[in-house]
Amino acid sequence: METFLAFIIGGLYAAGLYMMMRRSIVKLIIGLALLGQAANLLIFTLGRLTRGRPALIPFGELRPDGPIADPLPQALILTAIVIGFGVQAFAVVLIKRAYQTVGTDDLDDMKSTDTG
Repeated sequence: METFLAFIIGGLYAAGLYMMMRRSIVKLIIGLALLGQAANLLIFTLGRLTRGRPALIPFGELRPDGPIADPLPQALILTAIVIGFGVQAFAVVLIKRAYQTVGTDDLDDMKSTDTG
């Protein structure tokens, strides 16, 4: 399973970098989203994929019984999803304003902020 996810993560990173190198600013945002998802999957995979119970310790015990799921990668991924969504929302608003000002989404045409 980890090998399959490694190929998926590599594909997402490659697609994200390819999209970020395109001239369209909309494709830049799509590439940014792909990179964010690849990073989330990477953190999830590095946290070891184990089928286990929640990380709860029964009352009176010092350790959980059997395999448990590691909660740290899950918490990191949830935080990364929220931060990634905020960055993407900000970028979309910024792109909309730049498109209204310049009139194009081509990065080569956005060399100046002069509207006159």
